[in-house]
Amino acid sequence: MLIRRTAVTALVLGALVACGAQTDSPPDQGQADDLPATAQILQAVTKDDALAARLPAAVAQAGTLKVGSNIQNPPNNFYAADGTTPVGSEVDLIKAVGAKLGLRVEHQDMAFSSLITSLQAGRIDVTMAAMNDTAERQRQIDFVDYFTSGITIMVQKGNPSGVKGPDDLCGKAVAVNLGTSQEAFAKEQSGKCAQAGRGEVTVTSTDSDTQNQNQLRTGRVAAILNDLPTAVYVAKTAGGGEFFEVVPGTPINGGPYGIGVNKNTPELAAAVQQALQALVDDGTYGKILDAWGVSQGAVAKVTLNGR
Repeated sequence: MLIRRTAVTALVLGALVACGAQTDSPPDQGQADDLPATAQILQAVTKDDALAARLPAAVAQAGTLKVGSNIQNPPNNFYAADGTTPVGSEVDLIKAVGAKLGLRVEHQDMAFSSLITSLQAGRIDVTMAAMNDTAERQRQIDFVDYFTSGITIMVQKGNPSGVKGPDDLCGKAVAVNLGTSQEAFAKEQSGKCAQAGRGEVTVTSTDSDTQNQNQLRTGRVAAILNDLPTAVYVAKTAGGGEFFEVVPGTPINGGPYGIGVNKNTPELAAAVQQALQALVDDGTYGKILDAWGVSQGAVAKVTLNGR
């Protein structure tokens, strides 16, 4: 599933993440750093005039889809070796959606915890950042569900803390990203551990995968909780595969990733849903996921809020 890229490993572990908006490069650029060859897949996507006609007037007139993301999450979304070009499976998927709707795609990099508020404030049109569609988040925004994943546990190579599952986190420290489903699960697990008299889980929440990985490498935490695609990718690429490993087992709390859309723009949610379903039906979606090695999370039906 994995792309062996020393440049990506360096970015994941130690580079500063650029901030602000990036109008994504044409799909024939950025392929020189051993990324999957998705350029031809994206170039084959053509505008569907009927779908484009369903866009909200403001988005159609702007001609740009502003996408909020937290661009540090390979293979879903991260920066190419130039440090400024967003790449990844999600980047390619939203570019394909944009092409189907006749829109340019502009990524805005921000803290994961600020994505929903930025969407509600109208600073972005959609979010796409490996965000789980949950009942709690659905009270704030709508979701176009495009992928299935779950939480997994990443530990130091050799698993010196002996973590074989969630119950082994009792009495230990774990790192998670702020505002994520992993954070919620860690806190829930901590409560279970305390009730069982096994010691609470010490939860360290940050906005930085890099910081979390450094904490694990130096032993300040025993594990990182992350989504399956990211954990597997990092374990296989960081330090040439010598820094981390993923604890075997079924992903925890498996569920959908969703493209977030403001509840005030149902026309945009419908257009994105229908464009993505068209990409599923014509095979473009599957080709993109295959190229990035994440086809295990593919869906056959693109749903809105799980329906």
